[in-house]
Amino acid sequence: MSGRKERFVRAVAGTVILIGFVLGWFVNDLFFLIHVFAGLNLLQSSVTGFCPPEKIYERLFAG
Repeated sequence: MSGRKERFVRAVAGTVILIGFVLGWFVNDLFFLIHVFAGLNLLQSSVTGFCPPEKIYERLFAG
């Protein structure tokens, strides 16, 4: 994975986690489940090699 793509994936993961935390804190406790989704996605991408943010990056920036 290229440096820019890796930074993009990490930025997306960090943003999802922070948004989930803020929504869970201020809106509803169920938004903390976003952390579970992000964690499962990171785990499955480490096993399968398929990462949705990578595909988004390729469509947006690597035309």
